[in-house]
Amino acid sequence: MSDAVMPDLVLARKVLQTEAAAILGLVDRLDGRFAAAVMMLKECRGRVIVTGMGKSGIISRKIAATFSSTGTPAFFMHPAEAIHGDLGMIQRDDVVIALSHSGETGEVLRLLETIRRLGARIIAITGSPGSTLAQAADVALDCHVTEEACPMNLVPTASTTAALALGDALAMTLLVEKGFREEDFASLHPGGKLGKRLMRVDRLMHTGDELPIVDSATGMRDVVDEMSRKGLGMTCVVEDGRLVGVITDGDLRRHMRRGGDVLPLRAAEVMTPRPIAIERRLLAAQALHIMEDRKITSLVVADGDGRVEGVLHLHDLWRTELF
Repeated sequence: MSDAVMPDLVLARKVLQTEAAAILGLVDRLDGRFAAAVMMLKECRGRVIVTGMGKSGIISRKIAATFSSTGTPAFFMHPAEAIHGDLGMIQRDDVVIALSHSGETGEVLRLLETIRRLGARIIAITGSPGSTLAQAADVALDCHVTEEACPMNLVPTASTTAALALGDALAMTLLVEKGFREEDFASLHPGGKLGKRLMRVDRLMHTGDELPIVDSATGMRDVVDEMSRKGLGMTCVVEDGRLVGVITDGDLRRHMRRGGDVLPLRAAEVMTPRPIAIERRLLAAQALHIMEDRKITSLVVADGDGRVEGVLHLHDLWRTELF
């Protein structure tokens, strides 16, 4: 690319530096007000409603989506449409997060009287701590920036980036406060690559008629028949309904290499005792890590009493494209 058409990289770098500085500027402003906002959200018995106009509205949608995906029911409410009939979606137990960099956005301010009358609480994210919105809120979070990344200092850029980052900080802090876990995240993200990585074992394991299982006193002819019919290259061995061992194709080969005839034996004489067992709520990615670490191709899924619930095979994880 010739110099004549080279875009202004100096300006592009300045944009990134300005927006990065806007986020870093928030760090020292986090104080008791932020903690109060998090506790208000944690104690919310209703929904979190996020509202903002224009570019702030776009940021509000993202913040609402982040809350919803991390276990806090939330949705976006367009302030202009709200004053024409949508205010009915706000209930007494809700918390409203209102975004306005100036704190004087007319469409947002017109919501305040109704929100107060309904009894919902308000968290303001604003660049003007002395504004009407900030003064009306239960908690006002200071999100001001010294300058926009726009060369004319007009287009909302650094300010919207800072507001988005502050919303993320609220959501992530709340996530930890509420004890949100990977398993919870997995249940809310069943689709796509992320959903596959977070899929739980109980959605993949073989159960019922597909589950290979024999008693410890079962003769090896029947053991081999069970392994062949179920096609997983192994079988669980139980006593009084509880897992005591497993027999794999590898176990059979090792006995045969030692020159012994396995057919006269019982399952208990051939099995590998005390096998690794996992719980059904374990993530598939965690199960895969165990298989790779132990160099095995299957895992028994058992409950807290040692009763077999299923078997997870390496091929099941291949089908979910975890590799």
